[in-house]
Amino acid sequence: MTTSDTLPDRLRKLKLWMQGRWKGISREARRLDETAVQTAYARWAPYYDMVFRAPLYWGRHAAVKRINALEGHVLEAGIGTGMSLPHYGKHLTVTGIDLSEAMLERARIRSAEMINIAGLICMDASDLSFPDNHFDVTVAMYVMPVVPDPAKVLSELERVTRPGGTVLLVNHFSTDHGPRAVVERWLKRYADRLGWNPEFPKSRVLRHTSMVLEDEETLAPFGLFTLMSFRKAEDPQA
Repeated sequence: MTTSDTLPDRLRKLKLWMQGRWKGISREARRLDETAVQTAYARWAPYYDMVFRAPLYWGRHAAVKRINALEGHVLEAGIGTGMSLPHYGKHLTVTGIDLSEAMLERARIRSAEMINIAGLICMDASDLSFPDNHFDVTVAMYVMPVVPDPAKVLSELERVTRPGGTVLLVNHFSTDHGPRAVVERWLKRYADRLGWNPEFPKSRVLRHTSMVLEDEETLAPFGLFTLMSFRKAEDPQA
């Protein structure tokens, strides 16, 4: 990335980098470019709430409502600027992670008066540093279609969730029939500009987990998003 890149250019390149589509670039060059990636996030952070608060409201509201009916320690992966934080029940302990320190700084400001926040940590969701079985509930909202390896992220969420605990995902999942499928296939060519993959079937999640899918809830607006609730198997030795 060059210093002359516009914000949209940087965001498109950020998306390409995250999906591993920069062909012919060395591992060292990729590593050196992480600074530019963080710069792109930093430039985007001030506008994030303004752009995404409304379209992501329903999924965020549904997930937090489910979590508030539970107990214990919650991990939110990809917490961003922390729009969900004020809505978690005070009976919960909440930890949030995100790849962007700039996003987390805004989340820390938002949660400054909250006493149930255990930490807001800069961390890769596909390589969590938490021990096994550490959280009662884990949640990732709008994360899976924008990470390079969704299966690895789901595996990590499952690993750090206690036996019998809950893993929640909120995402747009594509369909394979009807007018919406046609539109999604057409939009796929613009995935890099959109910042998400319109053609992301549920199978990309379901085939990579042994957890039990307990419930699905179709969400507004227009049924474009789905909340999936998984239960991690109980430890047979417990």
